[in-house]
Amino acid sequence: MSFFAILIALVLEQVRPLGYHNPVHAGLRAWSRSMRRNFDAGQAVHGWVAWLLAVALPAAVSALVYWALWRVSLVLAFVWLVLVLYLTVGFRQFSHHFSDIRQALEAGDETLARERFAQWLRVDATTLPRSELLRQFIVHSVLAAHRHVFGVLVAFVVLWMMGLGPAGAVLYRLAEYVSRNWRQRPDRTTSEALERSALTLWRWIDHVPARVTALGFAVVGNFEEAVAGWRSRVNAGEAGSDDVVLAAAGGAINLPLLRTPSADVSEPMAEVPQLAHLGSVVGLVWRAVVLWMLLLALLSLARLVG
Repeated sequence: MSFFAILIALVLEQVRPLGYHNPVHAGLRAWSRSMRRNFDAGQAVHGWVAWLLAVALPAAVSALVYWALWRVSLVLAFVWLVLVLYLTVGFRQFSHHFSDIRQALEAGDETLARERFAQWLRVDATTLPRSELLRQFIVHSVLAAHRHVFGVLVAFVVLWMMGLGPAGAVLYRLAEYVSRNWRQRPDRTTSEALERSALTLWRWIDHVPARVTALGFAVVGNFEEAVAGWRSRVNAGEAGSDDVVLAAAGGAINLPLLRTPSADVSEPMAEVPQLAHLGSVVGLVWRAVVLWMLLLALLSLARLVG
């Protein structure tokens, strides 16, 4: 069931992508803001409570709805799986940024590319050298693919196998969202305790999905370089989830996306990104999608036969 639910959700998302201001996502964003405002009293316990209400509660509700529908009809439960996956996973939630920036770069309009990059990430890209702009573009595209597709699918499959339906997909997406949205702001409307709670829980949740994503990139890309890059971050004690994903992805396409742990940060990186690397990233991501879909199909077949 999970394989077909994921497949249908991905196809639907390609055919009819959700807009940023769709009512479901807007409602969840409003819910998380409400929890932040109502429960952020500056204490660690308040941060945990706010996170549980903003993230864990919607995930639990999605599981309860799945169980209730399962008792009524297998078809209704399947439809619920597809709907939740459609809302939580998909390339079209970020790929338009990638496409717009890539088209601008290929057309030679670097100014437009910088403007669109700045709009996407809300950063100032006017002073970035062209090579660093390309590298940062690739870095954020890889991380977006992980957070919007691979990470969600891993979390979904793990909790689905535990009988929790689509709870994993909801948990992962909301945890990632609040880890970004609940950071301290210039107006200091978010406390340090709340930010720390959201980031800590996000790191725990993303630990396994990030390594599964990295493994997928290694398998479908340059395996030796991907594993070597991954191992170098671990040996240096810098094996955060983003570092693992980027080290493996960079090795897989033969383009280091992270500095070596001992490198001088003031020195430019030896490998200079080229426009051709953007195509390599797209190919890497799609090969990884095919790999994991095949593995999931085999897993579903094994469960059916067993």
